[in-house]
Amino acid sequence: MAVRIFVVLAVLTCACLMAQAKKEKVVDPKECEVCIANLESIDNILPKEKKKNRDAIEDAIGKHCTKSGAGSTWKASPNLTNPRDVKMCYYFEPIKRAISQPFSTGMPKAKVCKRLMQSNPEICEVKYPIKVEKKEGEEVDYGKLRVKQLKTILDQRGVRCTGCTEKSDFVKKCQETEHLDL
Repeated sequence: MAVRIFVVLAVLTCACLMAQAKKEKVVDPKECEVCIANLESIDNILPKEKKKNRDAIEDAIGKHCTKSGAGSTWKASPNLTNPRDVKMCYYFEPIKRAISQPFSTGMPKAKVCKRLMQSNPEICEVKYPIKVEKKEGEEVDYGKLRVKQLKTILDQRGVRCTGCTEKSDFVKKCQETEHLDL
């Protein structure tokens, strides 16, 4: 009797573990956001009939990213106003062929970025700055943010928080440097 109970419990435990393993991971919405945004812009440049043509896709990457030059003389397109987009295009230029192949098959932009990340991990590390919503007459509640986000905000402002060990230290420093926010 005890052996049967043990076997049943073991089977149930295995079933639960397998069910948990099958659950999808929670995807960070900011993961690969700059890559995806740039691929969407490139996709918008392309006419519908040329979305399967690799050469047309490579030309569209060039139009989106490049003003002139290649390699060390590369100049970003003036249409790129965000420095993160310029950085992404800097990564895109030498790997146009690697982008155009999955892009031409109609693969989702997020999957294209994930595939590119296998050969160049920096592709998905580029992120847009954290925007802190501030309504007129109200204070920003930095206490709702995670420490990692607070550190990123301080880094974007060019401030180092030496001696900060607790979340309250980072919150205080963010409040003190709020005037540096652009």
